Amino acid sequence: MKNQPDLTKIKMILMDLDGCLTTGHIVYSSSGADIKLFHTHDGFGITRAKELGMLFAVISGKSSAVNHRRVTKLGIDHLYEDIADKTVPFEELKIKYGFKNENFAYIGDDEFDIPLLKLVGFASCPESAVDEVKNHVHYVCKKAGGNGAVRELIDMILKAQNLL
Repeated sequence: MKNQPDLTKIKMILMDLDGCLTTGHIVYSSSGADIKLFHTHDGFGITRAKELGMLFAVISGKSSAVNHRRVTKLGIDHLYEDIADKTVPFEELKIKYGFKNENFAYIGDDEFDIPLLKLVGFASCPESAVDEVKNHVHYVCKKAGGNGAVRELIDMILKAQNLL
C-alpha cells in the first residue's frame, strides 16, 4: 500500500480495458467477433468527468474492434492497444501534456499493470483484481471490473476536487 495521494492533482485517468471497463470475460460469437460487457455507470462517469475537464486514456494489452467502438462512443482521448509495457504510453502522455506522475490515476487489474501502478499519483484496482495487484495500489474499489469500478474511481477523484 502506498502513501495517500492528493487527488486534487489528478488531471488524467488511465484505464486498463479488460477487467476494469469490462468484467474481463471475452465471449466469441459464431462469426468470431469479440463480445464484451461494459457497464453504463462507467460510461456516464467518463462522459461527465470529460465535461468537467478530466482527460482519459485506455491502455490495453489486447486489441479489438469492440475496444475501438466503446472508446469512440465515450469520446475517450487516447486508446493504446497491444501494449506489453504500459509505462511507455504513460511516458508519452506525460510529455504530450507536460504532466507529472502525480497528475495521473490508473486502474488496472492484473500483474502486467503493476509497473504503471507504481508510477502514477493514484493507483487503484477493481475488487476483482488479482491479489498481487491489490498490494500495489492506494485504493481497492468496492466494485468489480465491468460493474462500476471505473465510475467509483472517477467519482472519488471528482469529489476530492469539489466537482461533484
